[in-house]
Amino acid sequence: MKDVLQSRPAQELFDYEPESVNGKNILITGGTTGIGRSTAILLAAQGAGVMIFGRHEKELDDAMRDIKETTGNVFGLVADTSNPADIRRVFTEVDQQMGNLDILINNAALGYKSIMDGEYEDWSYIVNTNLLGYMAMAHEAIERMKVNGQGHIVNVGSMSADVREKDSSVYVATKAGIEGFSEALRKEVNPLGIKVTLIEPGAVGTDMQPEPPEEQRQLQEKMEMLKAEDIAACVLYTLTQPKRCDVVVVQIRPHLQSI
Repeated sequence: MKDVLQSRPAQELFDYEPESVNGKNILITGGTTGIGRSTAILLAAQGAGVMIFGRHEKELDDAMRDIKETTGNVFGLVADTSNPADIRRVFTEVDQQMGNLDILINNAALGYKSIMDGEYEDWSYIVNTNLLGYMAMAHEAIERMKVNGQGHIVNVGSMSADVREKDSSVYVATKAGIEGFSEALRKEVNPLGIKVTLIEPGAVGTDMQPEPPEEQRQLQEKMEMLKAEDIAACVLYTLTQPKRCDVVVVQIRPHLQSI
């Protein structure tokens, strides 16, 4: 019996039908730097049509140059998720350039310290970017996805939602909000054929970190910090699971991160 099994093709023994992002239309917020940029490069290399945006022209130009090296189909613009007019403009471009939207990756976020720092206007901008921006982008994406009866929203949060580190109360509040928002939203849109995944990274080497690039590289070598590419690979994993599978929450942290 063992010899008979070994002689059969693997596909007859392992019933698994992964999805592909090839040909899918994907919108990535904060796609010009860090996790968003690495994710855009990876997904474009897999054959996806990718639209990215960020707040600064130079970062957009740099990211577009790198992503185009994959020979993928990529679009980009300057926009800010804290600005409702910019969000409307982004989705006008989605409709014109892509026609439909299969996947939204909510990633645009800013770091911030404690409520003891800054003033109301500072906290408002962080909340509008890190939380309300996710909500507004999801709203527009769902309006388009529900027409097709399918779609996938990936919210990139943070393990700060659970760790709740000292002297980071403003940032923690937004990431805890994303955690709750993602869970409730998933229950709302699953019946529409739309998946929602929350990815919560630990420390990742990006421009949000206070350490300079060389120190970040040293932390990565010591397995105390992740690379942006690690999170991009995690995003791809969640997007390529069979339709019957929902990856609801992923927490991914450096092997030796102390908190």
